[in-house]
Amino acid sequence: MPGKVFVNRTLNLKKIRYIGVDMDHTLVRYNSENFERLSHTTMIEKLIKRGYPEALRKLTFDYNYAIRGLVIDRKMGNLLKLNRYTAIRASYHGLKPLDFKSHQKLYKSTYIDLSNSDYLAVDTSFSISLANLIAQIVELKDTDLGNKYPEYSQIADDVLDALDEAHRDGSLKDVVKKNLDHYIIKDPELVEGLEKFRRHGKKIFVLTNSDFHYTKLLLDYAIQPFLKEHKSWQDLFEFVITFASKPKFFYESQKYLRVNPEDGTMTNMEGKLTPGIYQGGNAKKFTADLELAGDDILYIGDHIYGDILRLKKDCNWRTAMVIEELDDEVNNNKKAEPLNQEIEVLMKKKEPLEDELTDLMTRKIEKAANINDTQIDGLQKTISEIDAQISQLIKKQQAMYNGNWGQLMRAGNEESYFAYQLDRYACVYMEKLGDLLDLSPRTYFRAPRRPLAHEIY
Repeated sequence: MPGKVFVNRTLNLKKIRYIGVDMDHTLVRYNSENFERLSHTTMIEKLIKRGYPEALRKLTFDYNYAIRGLVIDRKMGNLLKLNRYTAIRASYHGLKPLDFKSHQKLYKSTYIDLSNSDYLAVDTSFSISLANLIAQIVELKDTDLGNKYPEYSQIADDVLDALDEAHRDGSLKDVVKKNLDHYIIKDPELVEGLEKFRRHGKKIFVLTNSDFHYTKLLLDYAIQPFLKEHKSWQDLFEFVITFASKPKFFYESQKYLRVNPEDGTMTNMEGKLTPGIYQGGNAKKFTADLELAGDDILYIGDHIYGDILRLKKDCNWRTAMVIEELDDEVNNNKKAEPLNQEIEVLMKKKEPLEDELTDLMTRKIEKAANINDTQIDGLQKTISEIDAQISQLIKKQQAMYNGNWGQLMRAGNEESYFAYQLDRYACVYMEKLGDLLDLSPRTYFRAPRRPLAHEIY
């Protein structure tokens, strides 16, 4: 479809008055592989300073090891992929998949409670290096007998602390600032789209957890040079709210500070919000001061929890999510379609045989008739042969996606937990913000009618 914007629920852009955008990975696109490699290296340096072995320096970053939507089991040192019901559908310990017996011994039929602190979600682009490094150190703990490593849960905590510190102390951003071309993707068409939406009367605001100086640097680099109808990005954006502390912005009452764009100094904000640059703040005052209802605002971000889930629960703004992996997923779906059709043909061949076998076994147990065991054996053999064919096709299909985890949006034949969250909390979703901005600001997104189980019986 034009723009490649996918619809979960009806959304009328014509009625949207304010469009909010996250900055990192949404308004400003990163070269994610380069940035995650930097994160990986930076975390290793911080861990070694904390006493981890020098052996960590030999670790190389594998951008394709993990995907978004996985869950880290801190206690066991495992990485898990969940379906929509939080049942585990794939699992790795360190860098190796858990075999069936080991998985059953550890988890049986466990449904993961993600509110339990034993589990850590890999739910942003910034989490790929985190999952990779935790898995690598777990592998070292099990194999590097010449060095001592903490328990699995401590490894997970230490790596997360190192990543948080790297974001907090400027270790990452200082490198980005010096090498903007290497880490930041310029997109003139996105800026053109923003100005088009302004032409149609849409107010646009930036809501980011980055500080003012870093925000200014990226907007100066990625937005300012391509403006044609505005003097500066300060004219383009009605509000720029920095250090927003999302998701707290959506449910706490943090104070607003007004930022002086000339030098970044801040003063207490008194009275109602007026257009400008701010630090902190909260959604309640934003909507109240601007006399907005939740349905008047569309907010677009890339973090399922920090940008979408809490916002939808606490503010009822309309939501859109950017998923940079989506284009690959859609293209791979198209490539996999012939295999899916082969699998479907085999399933239709197998299902009546299973029904026949069920009937024969039932009649045999209930002694309703004399059942020929040879017939039963023949059916079981045929079903097993078909299963073997299906299994080979599924392996080929999954090889078209991530080599370890398969599809982003599916866990086997079911939706992945990530896809379930996306479906539940995002009104629309897309690969990049530019996909939405390519469309008319008057676009009406109609949600597809979804058949219920009994309707396709």
